Amino acid sequence: MLKKKRVPQRMCLGCQEMKPKREMLRVVRTPENDIVVDPTGKKSGRGAYLCPQEDCITKAIKEKRLEKALECPISEDVLATLRRSIIS
Repeated sequence: MLKKKRVPQRMCLGCQEMKPKREMLRVVRTPENDIVVDPTGKKSGRGAYLCPQEDCITKAIKEKRLEKALECPISEDVLATLRRSIIS
């Protein structure tokens, strides 16, 4: 009998819904305190997940959920990179 493979779930910081990890954007605070978007999902550091939708990103930024999850302030250029990543 074949076992059903479990799909990892993560919670979006914007809409607070559980979704499959592969469908989410991962934002990472690296050990060097840089904040980057991680398309592979494998970079080391503290990660936070967002749906690839403008309204989820906006809500997470507005309510400072992203800053709390990464435990550091987030600059405007990182926010611009996040918004560009959902377009591409």
